[in-house]
Amino acid sequence: MSTALPPGPVDRIELEIGGMTCASCAMRIEKKLNKVEGVTASVNYATEKARIEAPAGIDPAELIAVVEKTGYTAALPAPPEPETSNVDEDEKPDPELISLRQRLVGSIVLSVPVIAMAMAPVLQFEYWQWASLALASPVVLWAAWPFHKAAWTNLRHGAATMDTLVSVGTLAAYVWSLYALFLGTAGTPGMTHPFTLSVAPSDGAGNIYLEVAAGVTMFILAGRYFEKRSKRQAGAALRALLHMGAKEVAVLRGGVETRIPVAQLAVGDEFVVRPGEKIATDGVIVTGTSAVDASMLTGESVPVEVGVGDAVTGATVNAGGRLVVRATAIGGDTQLAHMARLVEDAQSGKAEVQRLADRVAGIFVPIVIAIAIATLGFWLGSGFPNSAAFTAAVAVLIIACPCALGLATPTALLVGTGRGAQMGVLIKGPEILESTRRADTIVLDKTGTVTSGKMTLVEVVPETGVERGELLRLAGALEHASEHPVAQAIAKAAAAAGALPEVEDFKNIEGKGVQGVVDGHLAVVGRESLLADWTLELSAELAEAKASAEAEGKTAVAVGWDGEARGVLIVADTVKPTSAEAVAQFKALGLTPVLLTGDNKAVAERIAAEVGIDEVIAEVMPADKVEQVARLQAEGRVVAMVGDGVNDAAALAKADLGLAMGTGTDVAIEAADLTLVRGDLRAAADAIRLSRRTLGTIKGNLFWAFAYNVAAIPLAALGLLNPMLAGAAMAFSSVFVVGNSLRLRSFKSGIRENA
Repeated sequence: MSTALPPGPVDRIELEIGGMTCASCAMRIEKKLNKVEGVTASVNYATEKARIEAPAGIDPAELIAVVEKTGYTAALPAPPEPETSNVDEDEKPDPELISLRQRLVGSIVLSVPVIAMAMAPVLQFEYWQWASLALASPVVLWAAWPFHKAAWTNLRHGAATMDTLVSVGTLAAYVWSLYALFLGTAGTPGMTHPFTLSVAPSDGAGNIYLEVAAGVTMFILAGRYFEKRSKRQAGAALRALLHMGAKEVAVLRGGVETRIPVAQLAVGDEFVVRPGEKIATDGVIVTGTSAVDASMLTGESVPVEVGVGDAVTGATVNAGGRLVVRATAIGGDTQLAHMARLVEDAQSGKAEVQRLADRVAGIFVPIVIAIAIATLGFWLGSGFPNSAAFTAAVAVLIIACPCALGLATPTALLVGTGRGAQMGVLIKGPEILESTRRADTIVLDKTGTVTSGKMTLVEVVPETGVERGELLRLAGALEHASEHPVAQAIAKAAAAAGALPEVEDFKNIEGKGVQGVVDGHLAVVGRESLLADWTLELSAELAEAKASAEAEGKTAVAVGWDGEARGVLIVADTVKPTSAEAVAQFKALGLTPVLLTGDNKAVAERIAAEVGIDEVIAEVMPADKVEQVARLQAEGRVVAMVGDGVNDAAALAKADLGLAMGTGTDVAIEAADLTLVRGDLRAAADAIRLSRRTLGTIKGNLFWAFAYNVAAIPLAALGLLNPMLAGAAMAFSSVFVVGNSLRLRSFKSGIRENA
C-alpha cells in the first residue's frame, strides 16, 4: 500500500529497471518502493520503468538501493544521444536480445534431437538415453541459466516469481533423470519408453524426463525472445515520434546562413526552411508562403497553406516555397516533445484492470507452488508411482507461469497509444480507456470545434446596378488595412478575387468601421450607423438582407461610396466541412451529440441542423458550461466533451471524458483526457474508436491469460498434460497476448477511409 504523499513540493523520478522477468517482479519492486516514506511508485513490466513521486530533495540513489536490495537493477535514464546520431533505435544491438537469441538457438539445436528420441521409440538406439543426457545438460545448465539465477536471487529475498516455477520444474525433471540414469534402471543399455501426452503409471526409476527439461527451456526461451522483440516493436511508435525532428538547421546569423545542429538553436533565432526540408522547431513564419505537410505529426494528409505570421510546428515538412521562421520553442518545450511526453506517460501508467492483474500475479506464484506440492502429495498418497506424481507436479509448475497476465495490459497500451500518436490522437493515461467505453453523450463546443472559429465571407449582396466584383474590390481594399477579424475575412475574400487598389486617407472609426479614398471614391465600410453618419441609407432590399443575416447570427457589414449605400457583405463563422460526418460517426458509436454554445438559440439551432445534431444548449455563459455538463451527468449520462478554448477548460475537466482540439489553447489541452492534434472533429471519433479498441484488446488479453491458467492448472494436476507440452503452451500464451496487442498497429483512421 502506498504511503500518502506529504504536503509540499514533490519530485517525479523515473528509473529504468533491469532483471524483471514477469509481472510479479514488477509487483515486488513496486511494493518495496512504496514502503519508503512519502513515496508513491508505479512499476511497469512492459516498459521496464518505475515512475516515482517522492518528497522534494530525495536522493535517487536511495530509491535505486531499494530496488537493488529487492534483487533487481535500477538506474536513472541515460541522457539523450546527440541529435546527429543517425542510428535507428530498432537497429541498435540489444545485449539482452542477443543473449536470448544465442541461448534460444543453442537450445533448439540441442533440444530437438532429445525431444525426437523421447517421442519416437524407433529413434531410441542402444545408448540413446546417455546421448540425451549429453545434449540436454547444456540446455538445462547454460541455456536456462537466467531462470536459475533469477530464481536464486528471488529465493534469497524470500520471494518466488515465474522464474522460480521454470527453474524448479526444469531442474526437478533433470535431477530426477540423473537419479533414474545413475541409481535406477533407466541407464540400462537398450532401455526404451514411449512418449505419452498424459501421465501413465510406471516404474519411476525407469523413466527419464530430459525431453521435459530441455523442451520446456527451449519453448520458454522462445516465448521470452519473441516477447522481448515484440515489446521493442510495440514501443516503435514512441521512438519514431522522438526521432521525427530535423537534425540540422540553416540558421540566419547576420544575414548569412549557417548550418548547425538543432540542439544549438535558441528561441528567437531565425532559420531557413527550403522546399522538402523539415521545419526544425516550433516557430512563426517571418518571410515566405508555402504549404506545410503535417501528416507525420497529425495524420492529416492534405498540406496546410501558411504565410507570414502563421505558427508552424517542428518536424512538419515544408512542401512549397522557401520560408524563414523565427523559433518560439526549442527542445522539451516543443509540441513534438509535449506529444512524446504524453504518449510515454500513458504507456507507463496503469489502468485499473492492470492493477488487478498485478495483484493476482503477486500472489499467483506462491499459490501455484502450493498447488504443485498438493498435487505431488495427492498422487503419492493415492498410491501412484513416484514418476507419475512427479510428472503431474512439474506440469503444474510449468504451465502456471503468469507471464501472459503481466503482458496483457502494458503491451496493448504500448501499441494503442503509439498508434494514436501516429494518427494525431494523444491519450493521457490508461484510466481514460474505461471512460471512452462508458460514454453515451458527447457535448460539442460550437466555436472552433464544430465551426472553424474564423470569420468567413459567406455572401455579397450588391445594390441594384452595382457590380458584385466592384463592391467586393472597394470594400476589400479598405478592410485590408484593418486588423479586425471581420475586416480580415472580407479582405481575404476580396484578395482572392483579384489585386486590391491602394487606399488614401484611411481612417479607422473605433467601434463603427473604416473609411478612405479608393480609386477616387470616398468609401465607408462598417456598421449601418457609420453610413448614417454620412447620411447614407440602406434600401429596403439591403435592409432586409441585413436583418435576415443577423437573425441567423451572422454579421452584416454595410458598404457605401459617393453618397449612396452600395451593398451589404455578410460574414459568419462557418461550419467545418467535416463536422457533419463527425457527428454521424459519433451516432454510429452510440453517442448522443449535444451542441453547447454561448450564441443565441437561432444561430445554435441553424448550426445544429446543418451537422445533424438534435439536442442544443444555447446562450450559455462560459462559466455556466460546467453546470451544464454536471446537469447532464445528474441525469445519469456519462459525458464526453470536445472543446478548444480557455472557457472550455473547466467543463473539459468536469466531463467524464475530455477531448481537446490540439488547435486550441494550452489550458484546454491540459484539462482534457485526450488531445486531438488535428482541428478535424472526426479525429474525436477516431480517438474514441481507438480507445475502445485498445480497451477491448486489454480485456481480451486478460480473459485469455486468466482462462488459460484456470483451465490448464487442473488439467496438469489431474495428469492430463505432459510437462513439455505445458511449457510450449505457456510460451504460446505470452506470444499470443503480445501478438494480439500488435494487431492494434493496423487500426485505420476513419478520416483516411472516408476522405
